[in-house]
Amino acid sequence: MPAPQLLATSDLHVAYPQNRERVEQLRPRGDDDWLIVAGDVGELAADIEWTLTLLSKRFARVIWVPGNHELWTTRDDPVRLRGEARYRYLVDMCRRLGITTPEDDYPLWSGPDGPAYIAPLFVLYDYSFRDPALSREQAMALAHETGIVCSDEFLLDTAPYPSAAEWCAARLVETERRLAALPGDVPTVLVNHFPLTRQPLSILRYPVFAQWCGTQRTADWHRRFRATVVVYGHLHIPFTTWQDGVRFEEVSVGYPREHRVRGITRGLLRQILPAPVQ
Repeated sequence: MPAPQLLATSDLHVAYPQNRERVEQLRPRGDDDWLIVAGDVGELAADIEWTLTLLSKRFARVIWVPGNHELWTTRDDPVRLRGEARYRYLVDMCRRLGITTPEDDYPLWSGPDGPAYIAPLFVLYDYSFRDPALSREQAMALAHETGIVCSDEFLLDTAPYPSAAEWCAARLVETERRLAALPGDVPTVLVNHFPLTRQPLSILRYPVFAQWCGTQRTADWHRRFRATVVVYGHLHIPFTTWQDGVRFEEVSVGYPREHRVRGITRGLLRQILPAPVQ
């Protein structure tokens, strides 16, 4: 029997039939494999439930964090909940399926390259990854001028918080408290939909989009909270980087139009632990 593996994927976007077919192909490599799903499964609650139900039946454990797309309230979704209420609805859905969420105890991975606490995070963004030479108002104006505006500005309701930045601030306080309470002698695998540092954003085709990609307040979390790996998605640019000796894995699948240009060069699943041979 093969040794257990901790695997990861994100940005499955199952509203696209091609991506739904690919999700149906996702299978563990062994009976004890765990799977991280780092957000953007889809927009409709029914699509999200279909995907997570399928994966929860195949993998020994599934760990999910929300992306921005899961939090959208679209006209086609019968589930009309918004903001925090929608997030809590998705958390309850995951719990019914036995899936670990950012609201649950952090599970301890004891397989190869363990032990390590798997910490699913939900901290959103606060526009602080924008060009530092621009104010928030200037960065937003530039985005509208160039037509590079994240759909969150139209589809992501942040109620009861006035904005994504205020929701992000509240999430940061609670998440930081929980991470600080972990035993100081055990490393972590930090999982978030958005990048935790600004470094990966240097390769964005449209740099103005960076303001919707995270928060500067998490820039040192990989050091402070003893990360051995940081897993994220959102960028649709799957690649591996290293910062301060910590491996950062962008694990997104992305859109079919992107696959037509560059293929799926890294596959649908990325091995997180044990560390893959470079």
